Amino acid sequence: MANSLRGEVLNLYKNLLYLGREYPKGADYFRSRLKAAFLKNKDVKDPEKIKELIARGEFVIKELEALYFLRKYRALKQRYYSDDNQ
Repeated sequence: MANSLRGEVLNLYKNLLYLGREYPKGADYFRSRLKAAFLKNKDVKDPEKIKELIARGEFVIKELEALYFLRKYRALKQRYYSDDNQ
């Protein structure tokens, strides 16, 4: 069971690291915060607690994706619509 959770944690870390490349404050800022968050919880052994932390990480992924889509939407809206129409 621990090995399957380890794989999930590694996939979560990789996905967050990938998404962090586009973070507004910079990739280095995101990477350092991500590493600190994972190191803070490195000694957790309880499988239920690990699952909760994985669920929190997946929520963060969804929030980051929403942030990026919103930023993209705003950029496109600024390009195609003038301020007079608002």
